[in-house]
Amino acid sequence: MGLCHGKSIDHHLPTQSQNPAIPIEKDSTTSNSHPADKTSDIPFYSPSPLRSFFKNSPANSANSSVTSTPLRFFKRPFPPPSPAKHIKSLLARRHGSVKPNEASIPEGHEVVIGLDKNFGYSNHFVAHYELGEEVGRGHFGYTCLAKGKKGNFKAHDVAVKVIPKSKMSTAIAIEDVRREVKILRALTGHKNLVQFYDSYEDDDNVYIVMELCKGGELLDRILSRGGKYSEEDAKEVMVQILSVVAFCHLQGVVHRDLKPENFLYLSKDAKSPLKAIDFGLSDYVKPDERLNDIVGSAYYVAPEVLHRSYGTEADMWSIGVIAYILLCGSRPFWSRTESGIFRAVLKADPSFDEGPWPNLSPDALDFVKRLLNKDYRKRLTAAQALSHPWLAGHPDTKVPLDMIVYRQVKAYICSSSLRRSALGALARTLSVSQLAYVREQFNLLGPNKSGYITMQNFKTVCVLIN
Repeated sequence: MGLCHGKSIDHHLPTQSQNPAIPIEKDSTTSNSHPADKTSDIPFYSPSPLRSFFKNSPANSANSSVTSTPLRFFKRPFPPPSPAKHIKSLLARRHGSVKPNEASIPEGHEVVIGLDKNFGYSNHFVAHYELGEEVGRGHFGYTCLAKGKKGNFKAHDVAVKVIPKSKMSTAIAIEDVRREVKILRALTGHKNLVQFYDSYEDDDNVYIVMELCKGGELLDRILSRGGKYSEEDAKEVMVQILSVVAFCHLQGVVHRDLKPENFLYLSKDAKSPLKAIDFGLSDYVKPDERLNDIVGSAYYVAPEVLHRSYGTEADMWSIGVIAYILLCGSRPFWSRTESGIFRAVLKADPSFDEGPWPNLSPDALDFVKRLLNKDYRKRLTAAQALSHPWLAGHPDTKVPLDMIVYRQVKAYICSSSLRRSALGALARTLSVSQLAYVREQFNLLGPNKSGYITMQNFKTVCVLIN
């Protein structure tokens, strides 16, 4: 659901060689796939480790199975089971929005009797804010303009996300709201993240008060440019997106629904900063933890999400899809049906043969390919992407600390002497861009005058991150 923007518009876009410019689509989920491969031991390609003290995700999804299809009753076998099967029923079970004649049997934690819908937030919303017109609506609630009546935001315009308690008919739905507020409260402060102000509740609703963004969605600006950006303009967008995503990943948060609709401009100005919004599907993830609930939007969902085993790398795939759209104006994976989209994500490779790809720089092509790598272990992290040659020369590029460094160091310390020698040999084969990334990370850890990083350096950095 988009926050803080103008009234919703239905976008009707032309097709482009069976790969049309992207429209707004609904949040999609699916179920039933296969476990992802075990995390690689190769340090450089390991997924970014995150802080380990966060609780496990409360968003547990029900296990489901699809019986195998008989192959010999007909001359041709049936097509494989669709990854998108039961998508609507899965969403309905998660958030309790089933119709009476479609209700499923409650599964343990989803029993609706005796749910505690008291969040402990202030109940003085009406005294502090006056709600205005609705400006956006999503699956979980709706967003309104509001004006402060007293306090720090007196006479100031804000955005308020209203989540009806009547829709919270499962324990998961309640925990999703609680976690969204917790994540927004913890992350607020980054310049490319919508600012969280406060949370309120009453008997009917939960109110999340946030910064008002008046510049519209990134999607609207893409459409206003005819569907694609120049490389320089695309870099401007990518640097901001990667910066805020790297910040989130460093705090142990995976967004899980990155798409152009979930990035808003603060104002109508051409140089307005871009703001990430809508953390309703976000979750905490530990360094070696793999999430298994299937959430996101069809065109931007990563292959490992459909396999029900993923981490922060899933966000990087979504960023790769956005980058592809910005540079060529069409989607890398397309089909007329949702199940077809998922099959394309799992099996097909994006096309780089048609225009404008042959006319773009090799660095731009390499950047997108490294993000759209189906092997999540080889996909760039946000910090690595900011170190990529395509973005390295951009004036606003600032490479943040990448938590993958801690896994690399840990793997090296625990290695045998033979493996350390092998890692030393591999280090001599790193490319220029990889060496630039390693050098940036080394300097961020504050080496002493002798060129060494002590254990105290690591401890100091951990304190600063916290």
